[in-house]
Amino acid sequence: MHRYRTHTCGELRKENIDETVRVSGWVHSVRDHGGIIFIDLRDQYGLTQVVIDPSKSFYKGVEHWRAESTICFTGKVVARIPEAVNPKLPTGEIEVVAEEMEMLGESKVIPFQVAKEEECNETLRLEYRFLDLRRESLHNNILLRSKVIARIRELMTGEGFTEIQTPILTSSSPEGARDYLVPSRVHPGKFYALPQAPQQFKQLLMTSGFDRYFQIAPCFRDEDARADRSPGEFYQLDMEMAFATQDDVFEVNERVLHQIFTGFSDKQVDDIPFTRIPYREAMDKYGTDKPDLRNPLIMQDATGLFRDCDFKAFAGVVASGGVVKTIAAKGCAGESRKFFDDMIKFAQSVGSKGLGYLRWMDGEIQSPIAKFLSEETLAALKDLGGVGDGDVMFFIADKEKAACEIGAAVRDE
Repeated sequence: MHRYRTHTCGELRKENIDETVRVSGWVHSVRDHGGIIFIDLRDQYGLTQVVIDPSKSFYKGVEHWRAESTICFTGKVVARIPEAVNPKLPTGEIEVVAEEMEMLGESKVIPFQVAKEEECNETLRLEYRFLDLRRESLHNNILLRSKVIARIRELMTGEGFTEIQTPILTSSSPEGARDYLVPSRVHPGKFYALPQAPQQFKQLLMTSGFDRYFQIAPCFRDEDARADRSPGEFYQLDMEMAFATQDDVFEVNERVLHQIFTGFSDKQVDDIPFTRIPYREAMDKYGTDKPDLRNPLIMQDATGLFRDCDFKAFAGVVASGGVVKTIAAKGCAGESRKFFDDMIKFAQSVGSKGLGYLRWMDGEIQSPIAKFLSEETLAALKDLGGVGDGDVMFFIADKEKAACEIGAAVRDE
């Protein structure tokens, strides 16, 4: 019999009943039912319930069976009584009656719960990261990352790409951030740089005749954290294609990413080809080149309608070369005054001087700026936004770049 295990903790089924097995893992939980001890033993693959009878010689060590201790049990697989079957567990129809026990690593009192997903001080979690990564959600995240990368490699190889690792210690080749520098032992006073991206190396590979290259590439950038990126280092799918058009690159990425998202997510994924939005259109409609398309609101240009109007605040912006952007929001007219005040404050917090709006409600247009606009302008704005009773149109007036940035933030808010 193997020194540590014949089966994993997620492997045993009713087909294994009457077999003598050995399992090793961490103590997930301990329950005392009238002297008989039940231990849920956990490893990466699942849980197995181990039963310990008081007659066993190792029973006296029960006070040492703390959560997260590492234990090896040898015993016989038996069927659970019907009322004790746990349909939520793949191993829920069986249990192991322990005949032998070996303590592989006795745990001290742990600083936070591993078996339960509960809030915990982040500094404490990082100090005991080896325990934190035993928690189911984090553990599964690491496993998911591994599976995704393995699948990417499979798909990219299937697309005819060759995986090549590029150097880490290199000379400086600045991208969009500061380099991380590493002192050289053999060249005192000189430094290597860590690559922000393998840009020059992959271009060398292309000129060397490697037709399709890819790499799960580490990138090191001395920059602050972002909402979608860890500080300091991250990994990316890096690729390069010879004799290829832009559409060729798009098509490869679409095929690979579509299979990754449909294979590892239960979320709805668009069919391929994905929607392709030219940069100019993205900036005009969404104010950003990475819009969240789940948000149905779009920006529209109303600059021409305000060029000669009596509303001097907007007319002045247009006369100085600025633009007026609108966002039509359906069904918002019934919101409270506080809603509109809060929207104005938000717009100001992202750099706008204010946020104009027209509210179509009960057959009227309610707005501080409506009195400055002609009937023709109001009608044209209504047609532009496709709005009607119950709807609102918001306005941002500024230089084009600023209007796009402000509009993008207001749209999401």
